[in-house]
Amino acid sequence: MAGKPPAGDPVQDAPEVGAPQHAAAGLPAIGHTLKAAQRQMGVRRTALTLLKVNQKDGFDCPGCAWPEPDRRHAAEFCENGAKAVAEEATLRRVTPDFFAAHPVADLAARSGYWLGQQGRITQPMYLAEGADRYVPVPWERAFDIVAEELHGLGSPDEAVFYTSGRTSNEAAFLYQLFAREFGTNNLPDCSNMCHESSGSALTGTLGIGKGTVLLEDLHRADLIIVAGQNPGTNHPRMLSALEKAKAGGARIITVNPLPEAGLERFRNPQTARGLTGGGTALTDLFLQIRIGGDQALFRTLNRLILEADGAVDEEFVAEHTHGFEEFAAAARAQDWAETLRATGLSRPAVEQALRMVLESRRIIVCWAMGLTQHKHSVPSIQEIVNFLLLRGNIGRPGAGVCPVRGHSNVQGDRTMGIFERPSPAFLDALEREFGFAPPREHGLDTVRSIHALRDGSAKVFFAMGGNFVAASPDTEVTEAAMRRARLTVHVSTKLNRSHAVTGTRALILPTLGRTERDLQGGGEQFVTVEDSMGMVHASRGRLEPASPHLLSEPAIVCRLARRVLGEESRTPWEEFEKDYARIRDRVSRVVPGFEDFEARVRRPGGFTLPNAPRDDRRFPTATGRANFTAAPVEYPRVPEGRLLLQTLRSHDQYNTTIYGLDDRYRGIRNGRRVVLVNPEDAARLGLADGSYADLVSEWRDGSERRAAGFRVVHYPTARGCAAAYYPETNVLVPLEATADTSNTPTSKSLVVRLEQPGPD
Repeated sequence: MAGKPPAGDPVQDAPEVGAPQHAAAGLPAIGHTLKAAQRQMGVRRTALTLLKVNQKDGFDCPGCAWPEPDRRHAAEFCENGAKAVAEEATLRRVTPDFFAAHPVADLAARSGYWLGQQGRITQPMYLAEGADRYVPVPWERAFDIVAEELHGLGSPDEAVFYTSGRTSNEAAFLYQLFAREFGTNNLPDCSNMCHESSGSALTGTLGIGKGTVLLEDLHRADLIIVAGQNPGTNHPRMLSALEKAKAGGARIITVNPLPEAGLERFRNPQTARGLTGGGTALTDLFLQIRIGGDQALFRTLNRLILEADGAVDEEFVAEHTHGFEEFAAAARAQDWAETLRATGLSRPAVEQALRMVLESRRIIVCWAMGLTQHKHSVPSIQEIVNFLLLRGNIGRPGAGVCPVRGHSNVQGDRTMGIFERPSPAFLDALEREFGFAPPREHGLDTVRSIHALRDGSAKVFFAMGGNFVAASPDTEVTEAAMRRARLTVHVSTKLNRSHAVTGTRALILPTLGRTERDLQGGGEQFVTVEDSMGMVHASRGRLEPASPHLLSEPAIVCRLARRVLGEESRTPWEEFEKDYARIRDRVSRVVPGFEDFEARVRRPGGFTLPNAPRDDRRFPTATGRANFTAAPVEYPRVPEGRLLLQTLRSHDQYNTTIYGLDDRYRGIRNGRRVVLVNPEDAARLGLADGSYADLVSEWRDGSERRAAGFRVVHYPTARGCAAAYYPETNVLVPLEATADTSNTPTSKSLVVRLEQPGPD
């Protein structure tokens, strides 16, 4: 039997700490997977559900966006993916009786973990102005409430339409279509908070805001550099790809402020060697870099490549690139002393990395939020592009850029038009296809949306999935901003913090999950997603819906659009709701690469989107070539007595969804309020292992933000650096602390001091 949710909110401030592990997965991962799944779903439902995850005739995992191989294991999922599936397919239910027993003030006092463990929301719920708790509301009345508020706005730009990366291609396309037909480009999404820096850097240098490799390219690579990423927790199926690359002769350089168990050794639970043997050592060279030193590292590698005889692919540079001379001058001026100061690395370590680079013809660089959430993230990623261009490692099999996305369809949402700054070509295509004039003025991204809500220039906030309040920076500012809204609406499957931080009025609209059958007037439907490498494939849920009162995301958008836009809209919303093939037909005429969408996606495994740099070394930039860049080298400076803090996930969470209170790879159990500090730094600052301290971030305007009561854990982080889990530490990130160009919150480079309580 599946267990009940916790009755009380577990204590999270007294964690138990042991030694960190040095290998990931293996038998323990199987045990933890089955235990978590059975606790939520029961034995039979666990077996039926997990065997359909990431299968060609099944549903796409609602976790990360790592691609599936063509030949798939019967258990094509990881531990955290199974936890994501289990929490969606749970037998636990949040009914109107639950809301009657729990006023909003009570929900606001609960932890995110407790809220998420209560189960699936079964009916639309409404919080009226002045009310203290949600009550059930019919769907039509819910849509009327949204329409009332939207029609009462002084301008469509007073509404914000947010999107989570779990939204399907079909729902995302309809959602942006509705928002633009309503009259606004205010379409912020979770990409604004994570990989926006990747998109900004890659669009300017390569002409496409995506990676340039496929899964088989990793298997062919000679050298893979994994920078600012922890795949053992965040993208565990990537470890299988790295293991296969190692079997093919590849070497791996890991660049990270923390040692991560999955990149040290992988015990593949799908193989006998992984279950009973020692597994596979993955990392050949570990560069334990200081937080924010990546640009300096790659700039120095580029200088050394320029100095090595015959190292530059001169034919590629001459034929396919622009700006080489300016870049080369900047690289040759890079100073060793500055590099060592910025990176914290030794010169021999950097030179060892160089030898591995020069011995490799096919190189891939992978990264995640460890590179994207700094003030200088965009030039850092541009320097990686410089590094690959120098030796012709773009558009070559087994080589290229590989930004590893988080949510399962975050890349697809952007492809479908979820973007506050759409291209004129995309808007032109919408206008031709649907016969209305889309707004041309750029809209609000995530950070600017919070500013607008705070300042009163945005009055309605509508979220298609996600947990906006918990995911956003500057928690107190964000919560105050949300409370200023006239109406907040969240399309959700489960409870989260955002449901407890509301506008004057609030709605929760419950939706189908990926695991569930979607029956519409046109019969059983499927949706599609795009993975982190541009593969588009179908996703078909098999379980009966958690409640007869749930609507699919496409149905919610279509009904809302019909109610808000009325008879003036020429868009066939009712047809789209009945038959998703009609949506895909329109996508095929609007979005490049989706021609003959319906037929191609019905093939097992789906299809690959075109990628000009990868496919034919064509670069659709302003210069028509791949662009070298020469930005000044930047890195964080930390005053004496302070540390540089990065926020990160525990192994028992995915983004803001907390599955449990353990982080077993780092040796932490039953708690989340911990701060990992290098023992030498701790000794210098007088921080005993096991003591408690407040984390206080210091911003350049003199303001401070505090997260109280964190247990100090002596941990082998890079010197001068510390780490703690989000969302608990999002309170420390100033709303104004964003990356240049991309406006992404700088959650990976916070200057903090640790304050311990004085004697009583």
